[in-house]
Amino acid sequence: MTQPSTADPQIIVVGSGMNSLVCAALLAQRGKSVLVLERNDRLGGCIRTEELFPGYRHDVLSSWYPLFVGSPAYAALKPALQAAGLEFAQCGYTTGLVRPDGSGVALKQDIEDSVRRLDAWAPGDGQAFGAMAQRLFGQDAALTFGLLGQNPYGAGMLKLLFKEWRRRGLDGLLGFAADSLESFRRWSERELQSDGVRALIAPWVLHTGLGPDDACSALIGKLTFAAVVAGGMPVVKGGSQGVVDALAKVIEQHGGRLLTHTTVERVQTQGEGRRRRAVGVRAGGREFRATEAVVCNVVPGQLYGTLLPDAPEPVRQRAAGYRHGRGGMQIHFALNAPPDWLTPELRHVPLVHLTDSMEQVCASVTEANNGLLPARPTLAIGQPTAVDPSRAPEGGWILWVQMQELPVRIKGDAAGLIAPPADGRWTEALREAMADRVQARLEAVMPGLASRIVGRRSYSPADLESLNCNLVGGDPYAGVCSPDQFFWLRPFAGGHGARGHRTPLRNLFHIGAATHPGPGLGGGSGYLVAQHLAPRGGRSGT
Repeated sequence: MTQPSTADPQIIVVGSGMNSLVCAALLAQRGKSVLVLERNDRLGGCIRTEELFPGYRHDVLSSWYPLFVGSPAYAALKPALQAAGLEFAQCGYTTGLVRPDGSGVALKQDIEDSVRRLDAWAPGDGQAFGAMAQRLFGQDAALTFGLLGQNPYGAGMLKLLFKEWRRRGLDGLLGFAADSLESFRRWSERELQSDGVRALIAPWVLHTGLGPDDACSALIGKLTFAAVVAGGMPVVKGGSQGVVDALAKVIEQHGGRLLTHTTVERVQTQGEGRRRRAVGVRAGGREFRATEAVVCNVVPGQLYGTLLPDAPEPVRQRAAGYRHGRGGMQIHFALNAPPDWLTPELRHVPLVHLTDSMEQVCASVTEANNGLLPARPTLAIGQPTAVDPSRAPEGGWILWVQMQELPVRIKGDAAGLIAPPADGRWTEALREAMADRVQARLEAVMPGLASRIVGRRSYSPADLESLNCNLVGGDPYAGVCSPDQFFWLRPFAGGHGARGHRTPLRNLFHIGAATHPGPGLGGGSGYLVAQHLAPRGGRSGT
């Protein structure tokens, strides 16, 4: 391992989430001296593994890595990460649905097998899913994945659009755009015959902060669901902390430094007007200088409200208007034995959604948007021990439960059973009352659950924000992926040099879930900015 340099780094990275660590690792590999600054006591952002109960290793926030395993970032870093000890695990299953009566369906990591299973469960909809997947990964693949995987303002994007214009014509491009803006409800009511298959796919829309009635939700729901079925639901062996440790090791092996307990207070600048540039940051009363660039993994309100408060007024106004979404909630169960699902095959599935119907998903979103605790929330039920048994004692089990339809400020309870606090803020008592509702919902589909619980730990939207300041209001996705905050417009159309990953300062860059290509554990924005700062084929750091 090379010794870290004490000289000023070329690049400072603010924050240590997935995008930050990917960016720093790629830069370090390509010969750049890098310093990563993290305000918390540990690296990782939304990636943290804790032994909440003796012998049980829980991924407290994020847990699943289909986006990263299939990303260009992982392709570039894979040999180094494997050498650093990173190992992913998968099983033959991917996702499934369970309804409140316990009936459901389990899917494997195989498009053709899933077509057969869905046709047996809901005749005709298996073929509809197959046609959908074929179009996503065939006819539309170059355009869809090109839009998500490239710099939206780069020359590569212009080449992509020109090529697709020549192939499709103007009408074809406009048709793709129209399809991309369609809501999931509208698409599914036209293309699917079964309420069950609509309920199976609809919850995947929630994983970007949208609801099935929102614009763009059809594309996001279809793409996410099909990608999971095709690519699986990998986890990190031993817990997600392993990916953080491996990335950190790669950075340090190439001379990079990582500091925790270091809150960045402001970006230091020099010059005036168009010549103004970032020269470092102030953190904890110290100044850290950067000779080439500063990269910030924060939400827009933090970047332009705290770190760069004298940014142009139109940019600060845009940042102040950036819209964060509903709150999320995590509930972790340690069990002394696997649960008894009423649909036994679901025991093998990494992530099962529990909902009554697509309409119920829509209703719960509306309740949360109106400040109400959902009466019948959609549950994402993760079973990491179905993929990686090492996370629990022999015979033990873990349930990782996520909700994405909760109000940031509580005005009432849609079920009329939980009294809201006077100030609308989340409290411990309110959090546990909601967790009790969730546990009762789980008990209906896996009878006897309560007798197997070793421990339960819950995290409200307020708790999530306290763990990671980018989760404003407990929004797990650092901003809603609505059309005005997605693709070219993420985080916003700011002008004055603020677009995509660029800011009004030419050498100050913005990455993270609030920037293109959006939330998830793919490392996309970190990869794109690293490509800009140290293009592939540049000087090697080895």
